[in-house]
Amino acid sequence: MYVASTRSPGRTPKVSGRLPGTVFALGAVSLLTDISAEMVTAFLPVYLIYTLQMSYVQFGLLDGLYTGATAVLRLVGGFVSDRTSRPKLVALFGYGLSAVTKLVFPVVGASAFGIGGVLATDRAGKGIRTAPRDALISLATPPDQLGAAFGVHRAMDTVGALCGPLLTFLILSQIGTAAGPVFVVSFVFAAIGVVVLLTFVRERRSKVNRSRVSLKAGVRLLRDARFRRATIAAALLGLVTISDAFVFVVLQKVSDIPVGFLPLLPLGTAAVFLLGAAPIGRMADRFGRWKVFFAGHVLLLVTYAMLLVPDGGFLAVGIALAAHGLFYACTDGVLSAYASGFVPADLRATGLATIQTGQALTRMLSSVVFGVMLAGMAMSSVVIALVAVLIAALVAVALLVRSA
Repeated sequence: MYVASTRSPGRTPKVSGRLPGTVFALGAVSLLTDISAEMVTAFLPVYLIYTLQMSYVQFGLLDGLYTGATAVLRLVGGFVSDRTSRPKLVALFGYGLSAVTKLVFPVVGASAFGIGGVLATDRAGKGIRTAPRDALISLATPPDQLGAAFGVHRAMDTVGALCGPLLTFLILSQIGTAAGPVFVVSFVFAAIGVVVLLTFVRERRSKVNRSRVSLKAGVRLLRDARFRRATIAAALLGLVTISDAFVFVVLQKVSDIPVGFLPLLPLGTAAVFLLGAAPIGRMADRFGRWKVFFAGHVLLLVTYAMLLVPDGGFLAVGIALAAHGLFYACTDGVLSAYASGFVPADLRATGLATIQTGQALTRMLSSVVFGVMLAGMAMSSVVIALVAVLIAALVAVALLVRSA
């Protein structure tokens, strides 16, 4: 049985060596799937706010659903993966479910209820697949290369995040805001990703100690101080992390750049994320994964500060997107690498899912609250409040770590 490293989870010595093929195969799956997902993400603000004329409250509710529908099913996917020792099969179901929803989007039309249901199903697929996928990566990778492995995977994933919005922009520029073509092309890429997963991803099959894989065992993980601290910190910081869609919508409005550039804003974040994910992952292995994760949220503060610059134009947009991309490079994957250093192998997917669930639930709440506040307050006042709360959260997390 693979045994979690007994070294400090936040800091491991740097080693050289080739990463396992599983990392690159899953990176290819995520690349294709993210093209599909980010096409939809880039299109939704235009579609919901400008085409369907939805209010900020409605958009916040739907975006919160889009973020939070993964929450409980992350736990389900993680537990089933550990219980059956078949993470690939569980991940395959999740990827397939998300792919099918792309064909349902055009059918529901302008129905907010229908769109909400499809979004929930799409995100359910993401929730089911995320923990098994990360478990496949972590169990195939030596403990002292986890940051590098997750960094490379996230970098490949981000290539898809770059291509998705660009494809959406090209489609919209040629045929307008018709929804059908965007969702059909999105489905094609998701389906190819499923085929690649089925064909090329190999999983390490091992005998499962079923007596250790149970819901009670998952709950008992919270008795470990390091695991409990990571879960609380991720949830607390998730509460002050508004969704990307809101960042881009507010940034476009305050910077006063043309609305036609809105679908392209995710490209800036994704480009910086792509360049930074792998080297920052290696840096996290060398200098401490927790330190890098915390630093990422300081960079998020820079992004929020740029939302307070009136008529900042493309300069403010560039600074905000650079900080936003570095935030993701420091956090997305680094947290999983950090937790993988001390979560037992037979509960790896369950443990990662628990941390991810807390983060997803608080991010869902954040989107809903932010949308309601935007509907009833001046935009600058809402952003000032967000900056203040993020600073308070950073102080609280720093004190939490120091007292542990």
